[in-house]
Amino acid sequence: MRLTSFLRAFSLAWLLLRLAGPTVAAAQPAATAASGPRPLGQLQQQFVDLRFGMFIHFNIPTYLNQDWPDPEASPALFNPKKLDANQWAKAAKSANMTYGCLTTKHHSGFCIWDTKSTDYSVMHSPYKQDVVRQFTDAFRAKGLKVMLYYSILDTHHKLRPNQITPAHIAMVKQQLTELLTNYGKIEALIIDGWDAPWSRISYDDVPFADIYALVKSLQPDCLVMDLNGAKYPAEGLYYTDIKTYEMGAGQRLAPGSKRMPSLACLPLNSAWFWKTDFPTVPVRDPAKLVSETLVPLNENSCNFILNVAPNRDGLLDDNALAGLREIGKLWKNPGPTTLLTLLEPPIIASNLAKNQAANSSWSDDMNIMDFATDDDYHTSWQANKTVPQPWYEIDFKNERSFNTVVVAEQKANITGYALDYWDGVAWQPLFDGNNGSRIKLHRFGRVWGSKVRVRIKAYDHQPSIAEFQVFDERR
Repeated sequence: MRLTSFLRAFSLAWLLLRLAGPTVAAAQPAATAASGPRPLGQLQQQFVDLRFGMFIHFNIPTYLNQDWPDPEASPALFNPKKLDANQWAKAAKSANMTYGCLTTKHHSGFCIWDTKSTDYSVMHSPYKQDVVRQFTDAFRAKGLKVMLYYSILDTHHKLRPNQITPAHIAMVKQQLTELLTNYGKIEALIIDGWDAPWSRISYDDVPFADIYALVKSLQPDCLVMDLNGAKYPAEGLYYTDIKTYEMGAGQRLAPGSKRMPSLACLPLNSAWFWKTDFPTVPVRDPAKLVSETLVPLNENSCNFILNVAPNRDGLLDDNALAGLREIGKLWKNPGPTTLLTLLEPPIIASNLAKNQAANSSWSDDMNIMDFATDDDYHTSWQANKTVPQPWYEIDFKNERSFNTVVVAEQKANITGYALDYWDGVAWQPLFDGNNGSRIKLHRFGRVWGSKVRVRIKAYDHQPSIAEFQVFDERR
């Protein structure tokens, strides 16, 4: 059975069980060797149902008053003499949060666990204690679920654009293996610094499919969340199990967009890591956080994670503690959220069509065919309005294998179309029908061809394509 069919079948079965009554919905048994991994749809629903959690940005930036510190900052700076992860967990409970997520390694590369991959870690600081261990133990003891944050961008170890080596990728795999092997069940891994305009590290530079497969091999029920919400369309599940929105960077759920399992994050203070003025500057208004952020997000199947930054002693400040208690007075977790519709598994493979040669019917002015292979969803090839049945084509020059095609629009104008591929002798059909979705995803058995094209047969307005994508997915 193909992986897509397997996931669909098991996800549908679980969702039907959830509809049967509250007893089934409330029960969340741990996966066992006998039962196997849970279907992705179940994991997505359970994550959304958690509703509210605590982000904990705590790392060497805490000691330098900057979110992006000097990557050569000495480990000697890291010395939280009063660190109390139990205080963090109690604070999360006071706000009726259900989980916590800790920054194991941020962009400057300092690791706050007992890693064997580098000396740039907490074990080579004056503190010499595994912070990840204390966090996971304390949160589980309070009945809270555990998630971890990890940055691909690593300026200390020179894992930066145009400098990535096989040794860097091996380091990433070793560090993730440690984090997903030594600390028990990890509900989700939140990845940052990857495929973002400011990191400039692509999913080809550090191969996403390899990392995703590694995570799932170590912990099949661990959701992979990449903080890449700014780039990809809201309706598409690209390179993440959960859609993500960094609200402080202006990323927001679009009104009326398709309901997707989502995560939105925001700091309680003015920045992610602790700053010297945090104890004296008021935190965000708890009432507004509840009424204007938490509740509306939850109503749209979006989990809200609120960042609270420990100080240099490793403790949460009094004003942060008070703010969390006030949130807990104003908000109580009402239980499961709206039932999600069944989604296709995320795309995790490299886009074979990116920057490939393209041809098309007559374009509209400067909006030529190159704009649909530029890996930018804000530009588009646009058909000239005088062409009754436009077409668009990718030319690989040489035959290659593929099993997925996506036609992504900025606005859903194309309603009827056909997909074909050239097998060296003739055009062979892949799809011919109607699909009004903005992200038109087509998965099929692997084929070999040198060209792929779409023939547009019906449309509401002047048709355009933001990205025409081809993938050869692992199945």
